[in-house]
Amino acid sequence: MILPVILSGGSGSRLWPVSREAYPKQFLKLNSSDHSLLQEAVLRLGSLAECLPPLLVCNEAHRFLAAEQLQALGVIPSRIVLEPMGRNTAPALALAALAAQQDQDDPLLLVMPADHVIEDAQVFLDAVAQGRRLARKGKLVTFGITPASPHTGYGYIRRGEALGDAGYRVDAFVEKPDAERAAAYLSSGDYLWNSGIFLISASRYLEELERHAGDILESCRRALAASREDLDFLRIDVEAFAACRGESIDYAVMENTQDAAVVPMDPGWSDIGAWDAIHALHSRDDASGNATQGDVLLHQARNTLVRSESRLVAAVGVEDLVIIETDDAVLVADRHQAQETKRIVEALKRDSRCEHLTHRRVYRPWGYYRTMAISEGFQVKEIVVKPGHQLSLQMHHHRAEHWVIVEGTARVTQGERPGDQQGLTHRVLTEGESTYIPLGILHRLENPGLVPLRLIEVQTGSYLGEDDIVRFDDAYGRSCDVS
Repeated sequence: MILPVILSGGSGSRLWPVSREAYPKQFLKLNSSDHSLLQEAVLRLGSLAECLPPLLVCNEAHRFLAAEQLQALGVIPSRIVLEPMGRNTAPALALAALAAQQDQDDPLLLVMPADHVIEDAQVFLDAVAQGRRLARKGKLVTFGITPASPHTGYGYIRRGEALGDAGYRVDAFVEKPDAERAAAYLSSGDYLWNSGIFLISASRYLEELERHAGDILESCRRALAASREDLDFLRIDVEAFAACRGESIDYAVMENTQDAAVVPMDPGWSDIGAWDAIHALHSRDDASGNATQGDVLLHQARNTLVRSESRLVAAVGVEDLVIIETDDAVLVADRHQAQETKRIVEALKRDSRCEHLTHRRVYRPWGYYRTMAISEGFQVKEIVVKPGHQLSLQMHHHRAEHWVIVEGTARVTQGERPGDQQGLTHRVLTEGESTYIPLGILHRLENPGLVPLRLIEVQTGSYLGEDDIVRFDDAYGRSCDVS
């Protein structure tokens, strides 16, 4: 059996400002109006024979986003393994392989990043079928992309002798080349782009990892041994996993093993490494080479990507630009330097700003909130709670809140000071009604209805940060501070 392992990490820096640390690109609809990149990764497995439900490895902070997007597809994953922090792909796959052996005998692991585009799923599945024959013989299979250009942003694989008609022995992995070497690789016909997609049995990966990076395997074993189930998630032990060094699958295993094999394929692949890749995907049918999304007007523009999320964006007489607008940031870049967007994110971090972390709309397991206005001493938010969901029972030390119901029905729980939970009262509010939550008072907001609850929250106080929340009870397993 094949167990798809979807690696859903990422820091949200390369496609800023649309991608953020709390909402990286795999959760975005970048190649489709209907599905995110993560959902596309799951859907392309639909006709794969002898395939188990996918195992997802994701950052703990993204767990509810990932679970909700799988649920929207009607997919129940084999597991969702939560990394408490990023340690690159070799430890992530080690956790997946160890967890897979607990649930299955020794499945073949089809390892895929969650944030890639593959336009022709059947070509991809045909390549997987070829790779399956090699993986069953103990080979560690990677998939190489037939290069379409002398790209300097990808690593390369030099293929060696043929292994029957299924693939080739890997002769070498090559770092990202300069333009001259990339052109030479393309003309030779012996090099493939490194896709970062693998097909390896769980036992063979763990054997090779133990041989070449045994410390990583030992750290992951300890982390998994101390893990715990939490709702639909497997939480990896923080302390044990923090001691694991970060390393990629390529560096830890593939470049050292004697059993690496590569299967060439050309399925219309892109790793969406920067905004120029988005332009390449969507500009093919425009005579001027432009790609637009949202409310955009262009005049005498060429080879330009413009994306608008919250307002009209107009561009006149421009060429080779990337213009990306969100409700709190605008990026304007030379299309050929789109890779340098990460430098802006680095600057935001240095300056202790927040625009690299979240959007004004922030998703939570119960729904989302959107910051509408903020100034000294007050903040206005739109809050949307999904039917049947509730926020935690909580209090704030530094702010009071006024809620006005705009749509739906709210069940409001309100009590006295912390420790007096016996005195909690409950009441139902409907459209147009409001309530006031004083500073330091226990409260909870629920949606008992069948439609989304939408309300406006006005916060007032000396400090309005999201960390001014003391939770006493939470349906989603988030940390509670009961003092």
